[in-house]
Amino acid sequence: MSALAFFVRVVNQLNEWVGRAVSWLTLGVVLVCFSVVVLRYVFNIGFIWMQDIYVWLHAAAFTLGAGYALLHDHHVRVDILYRPAGERYKAWLNLLGVLVLLLPFVTLLVYWGWGYVIRSWELQERSQNVGGMPGLFIVKSCLIGFAVLVGLQGLSMAARSVLILTGNAALLPARDLPPADNLEGA
Repeated sequence: MSALAFFVRVVNQLNEWVGRAVSWLTLGVVLVCFSVVVLRYVFNIGFIWMQDIYVWLHAAAFTLGAGYALLHDHHVRVDILYRPAGERYKAWLNLLGVLVLLLPFVTLLVYWGWGYVIRSWELQERSQNVGGMPGLFIVKSCLIGFAVLVGLQGLSMAARSVLILTGNAALLPARDLPPADNLEGA
């Protein structure tokens, strides 16, 4: 059980670090988008590559930050049944959700997306816009990064659920447990 707790801590820390790092990309999105608007409407100048940059930065932040969102329970969930439930019910729901929905989804995403990303790298794919940015293959690689980070976080959630269900939640520090407001009743 201590190995499961170690796995949860490592994956949670990885997604915490990646999420905080890619969150800075949103500042880049705002600054580049602001620059595009000012250049276009004040100086009547436009650069396609600048438009590519803010779209690509947003794509990277969204895909690579998804594991962080899952870690902090910021994803979409039907809270009608989940929120008022007890700790063990939530652990069962999370475990089943990860095993039945999340892991098959990310597995299929890697399976079908891998060739798509490899082809993009082989072609050194660039923006299809005239005057656009090179390096689209790097952005497309974020698709695999998304699947890996979300899949790892799903495995972490499953491991955490197993620890809760077996009465070993004490092996985890408080930061790796579900938020306190979600631990009402049993």
